[in-house]
Amino acid sequence: MEGMGFFETLLGYVLETSMLEWIAVVTGLIYVILASYQSLWCWFFAIISSGLYVYICIDFDLYIESGLQLFYVAMAILGWFSWKKTEVSQTDNRNLNAAKNVSTIEVWSLKIHLINIIVSGVAAFILGWIFENYTNQSNPYMDSFTTIFSLLATFMVTKRVLENWIYWIVIDLVAIFLYSSRGLYLSSILYTLFTFLAVFGLLSWYKEYKSSLS
Repeated sequence: MEGMGFFETLLGYVLETSMLEWIAVVTGLIYVILASYQSLWCWFFAIISSGLYVYICIDFDLYIESGLQLFYVAMAILGWFSWKKTEVSQTDNRNLNAAKNVSTIEVWSLKIHLINIIVSGVAAFILGWIFENYTNQSNPYMDSFTTIFSLLATFMVTKRVLENWIYWIVIDLVAIFLYSSRGLYLSSILYTLFTFLAVFGLLSWYKEYKSSLS
């Protein structure tokens, strides 16, 4: 009975979700699905979703997250041109790539990941401390963690780095609690779906990368 009460309450919150958040959630979901298939159009939906979340996060006192969403918009534009350039190159060299079984997916060394994690971790702590002491930011350390590491993960997506999906799995799990703590339950459900899609994206990209090595 308690479980049913929880889901009824959750459903009530979801039904009260604004149309703006619904659009942001749906377009964000489409973005991740298309990204897992390496579709150029994923960036179009990323721009719409992130643009809407800039306003939503400000409205719910998630200022760091709002800045992150603004960064997402810029990175989505960069990603569009970066992937577009790659697609043109692949079209011009289709026969050569087929003969050599070339993959556009990269893999970073453990050393690079360790450096990025340490630097990003320190930056997240400093940013969280600043917002905890000088603003009314909600969950400053959790928000700064998702923000800083999302900056790195988004850059990795634009460069088609395989391990970006591992970063997203961790980020999405933290984001579930961040959004639910502010009453953004539909967005919390979205990040739950993002977690599963990130696992799918990792397996999909890994399969392509492995096939290019054979």
